Amino acid sequence: MNMSSLLPHRWRSKREATRHAEAITGILETPPIVPKTDGVVLFSMIGTAVLLPYLVAVKSLWNELQRGRIAILDDGTLTAQDRAILAHHCGDPEIMRIADVVLQEFPKGGTWERLLTILDRRSGEYWIQLDSDTVTLAPLPEVADAIARNRSFLFLGEAEAAVGPLPLAEFHQRFYRDGEQDGHVQTRIESRLDRVDAKRGWKYARGCSGFAGFAAMGAGRGLASAFLTEMTGMIGEDDVTIWGTEQVTSNFQLANETAPVVLPYDRYLNYWNEDWDEGAGFVHFVGTHRHDNGAYVRASLAAIERLKATS
Repeated sequence: MNMSSLLPHRWRSKREATRHAEAITGILETPPIVPKTDGVVLFSMIGTAVLLPYLVAVKSLWNELQRGRIAILDDGTLTAQDRAILAHHCGDPEIMRIADVVLQEFPKGGTWERLLTILDRRSGEYWIQLDSDTVTLAPLPEVADAIARNRSFLFLGEAEAAVGPLPLAEFHQRFYRDGEQDGHVQTRIESRLDRVDAKRGWKYARGCSGFAGFAAMGAGRGLASAFLTEMTGMIGEDDVTIWGTEQVTSNFQLANETAPVVLPYDRYLNYWNEDWDEGAGFVHFVGTHRHDNGAYVRASLAAIERLKATS
């Protein structure tokens, strides 16, 4: 028996994250990003605990796109040393403080500050939200084309969501034929979307906010605020603060953009402890299975080698 499996999950996660960081220190030996002022922003909310994985995520993405400047929302834990490393490797990125994000009616925490920053800043630039637990493995032509056409893009949460944005009632009929459900907050909200007045003309798609493209000149906080009011009616004022409500709102916001690009799930996918196809270009190593089978380390090391080879 693997005795580590008997440890509490939070202990295993911390130990696995430490081992992962030790395995990918080679990212510090790769050439720094040379940012471009071309109307594209690669944006992430990070802290000191994910500094090295973040560098793999942002460098591997920038290397394939060869576009954009870097912007970071400090979760409050970045140290002076972290900032020095980021300045060198990310071309002196813009670093914002999470405490400076004005919330107004929106919840605090749960990555809401990240989404609000994008909605506030997207009027003149194309903002790409990138989680630190992602790795770009190959060229991303669909993303490059979306940027070139100034069309937002959706990263799907699962293969079944490939249908893309649907009117709320149609989404409910397709995914929740048995009616309202309890459990995870995303399930609770999605299964109640048919409560929204159809006259609003809103759509929804089951995406993942770990990677999301927000086209320049798109909708700001107003649409998100209207949806927040609807969510509050569905699950209550206290529960709209639960982790996951920001992702639902991000999905909703993008689903109601003009002709959003739906990224093909066979090339842009979440890792659920299953091997991905050879043609995969982007992998998000989510939650529970993040460190299973060493896949995250292998992908990160492959990205690092690719960065060294293209320098």
